[in-house]
Amino acid sequence: MTRGSAPRVLAAATLGTLIAAQVAAEVVAHRATRALVGPRREGSLVVMVLGYGNVSATRANVINRWRVRAGLRSLDSAAPRSVLLLTGGCERGPVPEAELMARYARTERGFTGEILQESASRSTVENVHLSAPQLEEFDRIRIVSQPLHAQLARAYLHTWYPHLARCLERGEEHRWWEGIGVRFGELRLGVPALRRARREGHRLR
Repeated sequence: MTRGSAPRVLAAATLGTLIAAQVAAEVVAHRATRALVGPRREGSLVVMVLGYGNVSATRANVINRWRVRAGLRSLDSAAPRSVLLLTGGCERGPVPEAELMARYARTERGFTGEILQESASRSTVENVHLSAPQLEEFDRIRIVSQPLHAQLARAYLHTWYPHLARCLERGEEHRWWEGIGVRFGELRLGVPALRRARREGHRLR
């Protein structure tokens, strides 16, 4: 190997490692979005979008905007009732995450369908508990967030509300390569959270 070729070999090896890591992260996300769900059915549908801490009082942040878009594409226009349930209180800012997400869905995405809100929760645990009464109204439930986060919420639902968990279906939060740039951050936060949930006795698969 010549002296000039060494940097090129190192760069190629580094790029190959990054690509392999990204592929592995995408596979983890792909599996997570299919965990703890049943087959798709007929009947009324609620798409529950989990909020993310939002500092701004005027606009949903980039994570919440992405989650709203994933929620919108998870709706079913053929269902007799297809509703967006936006969840999240004032975890980091003065305006509930649910309210900011609803504003984004209406004013920036042009959504004219039915929206419900749960605007008091400050954690994933509270997202599930405080949304449960509204979930009772529907035949089908899709939970949307970053894939590992959505899996965690479904695990909570299976533990605390098994009759509702029987209504779970897969949402449309994962699309291959859509998460480039944020997928590693999702794993850094999501994997430890799932491990804690497993230790606490929650079913993850």
